[in-house]
Amino acid sequence: MSFAAALQTFPVAAPSNAEAGAAAVRGEVTVQLTMRHAGARTLQLRYERVGPADAPVVLVAGGISAHRHLAANAEFAEKGWVDGLVGPTRALDPQRRCLLGFDFVGADGDLDVPIDTADQADAIAALLDALGIERLHGYVGYSYGALVGMQLAIRHPQRLNTLIAVSGAHRPHPYASAWRALQRRAVALGQLQCAESHGLALARQFAMLSYRTPEEFGERFDAAPEVVNGRVRVAAEDYLDAAGAQYVARTRVNAYLRLSESIDLHRIDPAAIAVPTLVVAVEGDRLVPLSDLVSLVEGLGPRGSLRVLRSPYGHDAFLKETDRIDAILANALRLPGETA
Repeated sequence: MSFAAALQTFPVAAPSNAEAGAAAVRGEVTVQLTMRHAGARTLQLRYERVGPADAPVVLVAGGISAHRHLAANAEFAEKGWVDGLVGPTRALDPQRRCLLGFDFVGADGDLDVPIDTADQADAIAALLDALGIERLHGYVGYSYGALVGMQLAIRHPQRLNTLIAVSGAHRPHPYASAWRALQRRAVALGQLQCAESHGLALARQFAMLSYRTPEEFGERFDAAPEVVNGRVRVAAEDYLDAAGAQYVARTRVNAYLRLSESIDLHRIDPAAIAVPTLVVAVEGDRLVPLSDLVSLVEGLGPRGSLRVLRSPYGHDAFLKETDRIDAILANALRLPGETA
């Protein structure tokens, strides 16, 4: 098992609305991490924490594009990656829960080595040590974050009460791995042509097709193609171009490549997960098929349970079906005696 040790923290923002019970603080932790494929490394872990310090702590982790900023708050007003699921009356209410987000190891693009989901789990354990958090009330993981949560539940089961794993399985499906391999080749082709950003944009555009469903594209982009400057342009291209441009503006190529690889490195034995786990599947998810999540739950045995959603948003349902996801989280994260 890898060893991770927290050395020190560097808070960069002081809470200003403690009276409201939802103060936010960002910080940085230096850790020594023995990585599965890269040996001992000194790394910086960046986190954001919002909510009462004495409230039950819920760590929320998303896909490889997610980051420590979950939602807009009084200290950090910019939009977060999961704004729709955080707020008053929500299961992730920063008045009643202390919400913790962090940047994945490798997310800054500085670490150009293979990164395992086990490394991410060890980094979380070190972060919890540094913050004085003995145990998480819950871990909510979506996509890549679900994979990391499984590793945390295996390697550090004493650190969490409940795992909620949404759209993430115990192993990558070969179809999805092939899709990601082609995306990485698109980036490599761009690098060979000295057009790295174009390759990354194309990879992201391919990804958008895998995240969503044909049903959604049929509803949104059912328009005749146009001839523009002598070339045929189909209705979805503006959407794909915008998605690629937005991604390139905020993502370094190494971060994308190494975290994409990390998904394909992921392999765990479901029977080794030692905490109660709720698995949420989306029927029609092309990256994480329902059949794989049924196998995951079967492997979990009495510790596992399954919820299935049908959504035209496919793999992105966690970010789009916010009311339905919130209802699932509310039940899974409810404390004894809580009624809502």
